[in-house]
Amino acid sequence: MTQRHGQIERGTREYRHANLALFIAGFVTFSTLYTVQPLLPLFVVEFRISPATASLALSTATFALAWMLPVSGSFSDAYGRRVLMGTALVLTSLLALACAFSSTLPTLLALRLLQGAVLAGVPAVAMAYLNDEMSPRAIGAAMGLYIAGNACGGMTGRILTAVLADVLPWRGAVAVIGGIALSLSVLFWVLLPPSRHFQRRPFRIKPLTASLVGHLREPGLLCLFALAFLLMGGFVTLYNYVTFYLLAPPYSLSQSQVALVFLAYAFGACGSSVMGGQVERIGRSRILYTALATMATGILLTLLAPLGAIVAGIVVFTIGFFGAHAVASAWVGTRAAGARAQASSLYLLAYYLGSSISGTGGGLIWSCCGWRGVVGLVAGLLVLAGLVILRLTSLTPQPFRAAAAASPDASFGPFGK
Repeated sequence: MTQRHGQIERGTREYRHANLALFIAGFVTFSTLYTVQPLLPLFVVEFRISPATASLALSTATFALAWMLPVSGSFSDAYGRRVLMGTALVLTSLLALACAFSSTLPTLLALRLLQGAVLAGVPAVAMAYLNDEMSPRAIGAAMGLYIAGNACGGMTGRILTAVLADVLPWRGAVAVIGGIALSLSVLFWVLLPPSRHFQRRPFRIKPLTASLVGHLREPGLLCLFALAFLLMGGFVTLYNYVTFYLLAPPYSLSQSQVALVFLAYAFGACGSSVMGGQVERIGRSRILYTALATMATGILLTLLAPLGAIVAGIVVFTIGFFGAHAVASAWVGTRAAGARAQASSLYLLAYYLGSSISGTGGGLIWSCCGWRGVVGLVAGLLVLAGLVILRLTSLTPQPFRAAAAASPDASFGPFGK
């Protein structure tokens, strides 16, 4: 990356403000997206619905997020990075507050659908802002802090909501999260330095379509997209229904106790760092197989009766998932010869579709077959993932080279241009 005049440097006041603002952006995005996950059992009771129907409170949001990701980066090229991110954060906070006042399930689902759609304006643009504004020496640390905000937001949103749900009605818990998110969103507007290197470009369909078709014709990328769908589907299915499993006899845990399960995310973040660091020495395919075996070991451990074994299984599964996701998502960039940001956004599209479809389908399995059925579903997804990895490793890189991919106007997806 070439140094440009006026870029943000490490150690400056602007650097500290930009880092804190983007940490806040990641935190608000994923705390509001996942705040309903620990509340699914409460929705079953209040709305008198099945677990599968209750899971729509999460799946509708991730579904809308998935479909908006591929175009949100291009919208930011037309309307500006800072404006789009700030507006998205304020809107998702207001929608979270609105969810707290929803009296019917259809109203809640409609609000969550809108929430997912507006949230696409953050991950699709934050990394583009960093690429635009940070100097080459500053961008690595800044990117790491933004990703840390994503992880902290997802974990805190789940845990804090569950803890609050033990002392407040679920609507009160969601309102607290929404209020915190709104306050932080205002702080984001105050802190984030204005864009100095942003160049406005009109939104154009033709180059977007040309590069999109090219990505979808590349077998290796299709394998990576399938892997994202399968792995995220298994991951969200486990976390959606382990709450039902542990709240029921013989464990009969409280919401606050079940919330501690989400601390496994911290172990997962460490796992992704370790596995990602071994790619050069061991190779991507071996790391992926190792991560898959780790996930399989974890899900099987949850079949044991002792609570400690179940918690250990969730931790092991989470470590494997984060490791596989880190390697697969990085592999996308190396297989795509151009429009890499769009390729990454397609990967995330598959990722969140897996969350939406399997996360809800797992509820049907839970209702008829219990926890063993959920484990069977996740294990089946892992077997399919193993077959996809086998196919992926048999391919040689054949990246496409579309004219649009080389165009300076081609800027797509959640990772900027």
